[in-house]
Amino acid sequence: MITKSAMSFRKNKDWKMILYAKAGQGKTTSIKYLKGKTLVLDLDNSFKVLERASDNIQQYRFDDGTPEGREFDRTRPIEDLNTFLSDEDVQNMGKDWDNLVIDNVSSLEKDWFVETGRKSKNGISNEIQDYSRWTNYFARIITTIYMIPNVNILITAWEKKIDNETESGQTFSQYAPDVRDKSLNGFLGLADVVARLVVNPKTGGRGAILEGDNTVYAKNRLDERTVAPIEELFNFDNNKTEKPKTKQEKEGTK
Repeated sequence: MITKSAMSFRKNKDWKMILYAKAGQGKTTSIKYLKGKTLVLDLDNSFKVLERASDNIQQYRFDDGTPEGREFDRTRPIEDLNTFLSDEDVQNMGKDWDNLVIDNVSSLEKDWFVETGRKSKNGISNEIQDYSRWTNYFARIITTIYMIPNVNILITAWEKKIDNETESGQTFSQYAPDVRDKSLNGFLGLADVVARLVVNPKTGGRGAILEGDNTVYAKNRLDERTVAPIEELFNFDNNKTEKPKTKQEKEGTK
């Protein structure tokens, strides 16, 4: 039998995080706070907001025969994603890179359904089997990404509200990443951290909610923080215990 002490795991290395928020709240901009060298697979053409961030942040480009390559093609997401995941440099990127960012999977889901709709009988509408195909496809994609060794992985998504029901029959709405419900539990369960990015309307400061409740899906298995300013979100090597935050503090950390 081979064992490993829980104390020997490094919480600031090889973590998996989901960061979600409304469009335009700063999910992509938050990438600049990652430490080390970062590779970004830009699925929604938002990489341009990082053009002045740092030379340590690089966009994955697809080989089209030109020196600069091309961006992800949203009209053929399946083909391009398969190319990315079969790239040996990606599978071994932990040797040269510290972080991999997949930005964002909500956009990927919508583009996937558009592409599969083009292959339907009428060339527009999705067929019933497409929805179960997406659930299986998305699960395989996320698992394959998370199996890339020796690298931190950040996946971004838009947010949505889902309706839940308690055992007593009460219903409540909860913020969660915007992917189809049947894919959501598996997606969230594989991550070490699920964070909702919010903006304080009074100060404009951005922060992340790291502890969930009936209104927000969030979790943090790496340290004791329940909220964090966006500048410190990825600082998992600082394990300072914090007192519980009020609802007002969770809505805006600055």
